[in-house]
Amino acid sequence: MDRKLKLRRIALAAFIAVGAVQGVNAQALQDSNASAGVVSQPGTSTALPTTAQTAQTAQTGQAETTALTPDESRQSAAGNVAELQQMIHGSDLSELRTTYNGSYGASLLFYGKEMTYYVALFQQKNFWRVIKTQDAARADMIYKDFVRQTVQLSDVEIRRTQLEAQKAFTQRMIALSQDRANRLQADLDVARQQQSIVATQQQEKRAETTALAQQKLAAQDQLRVAQRQVRELQRQLESGLPSH
Repeated sequence: MDRKLKLRRIALAAFIAVGAVQGVNAQALQDSNASAGVVSQPGTSTALPTTAQTAQTAQTGQAETTALTPDESRQSAAGNVAELQQMIHGSDLSELRTTYNGSYGASLLFYGKEMTYYVALFQQKNFWRVIKTQDAARADMIYKDFVRQTVQLSDVEIRRTQLEAQKAFTQRMIALSQDRANRLQADLDVARQQQSIVATQQQEKRAETTALAQQKLAAQDQLRVAQRQVRELQRQLESGLPSH
């Protein structure tokens, strides 16, 4: 009985020792890979920010950026931009999605012959950054992140466009208002000129009326004098005649 118990204890100790050795070897292998520059595949080593992190970033107004793996970060330098520029004119590349914000845009492209996705960030149709991956989920996540970047990058540009439009609209309204004011001023000048002419005419007519009234009085006086003279002459003429 004691012998069986001892054998069980020996087996358990050996099992624990083997597990410890495997753990040490795994840690050593991981450290060795890290020092040698070995990176994991896209989509497996880096996760997108959590929903809470996204909400916090939206509240603070900062851009949420999908963390790229070291391999993805080096891809543009490795010639992905030039590669995509050459492929974009061919018929084998399919455009799955494209989003524009101002002059910035993001595209998700698919090269079916190699089951490869290209995620591009561009400005005014000039590729800025291109990520290449065969992981569909990873490509979609990077595309969504590039779209978020275009929103942030285009904010100032869109605001500038709006302000330019508002400035042009205000200047146009000023010109219309000035033109209206000029026309009203011209109408007022004409009215004032006509009013001055009418006032002068009225003054002349009043003077003429006064003169005519005086001339009428003088003529009436002359008429009365003439009538008296006529009556006097008539009386003198009739004074030598016999009465009836």
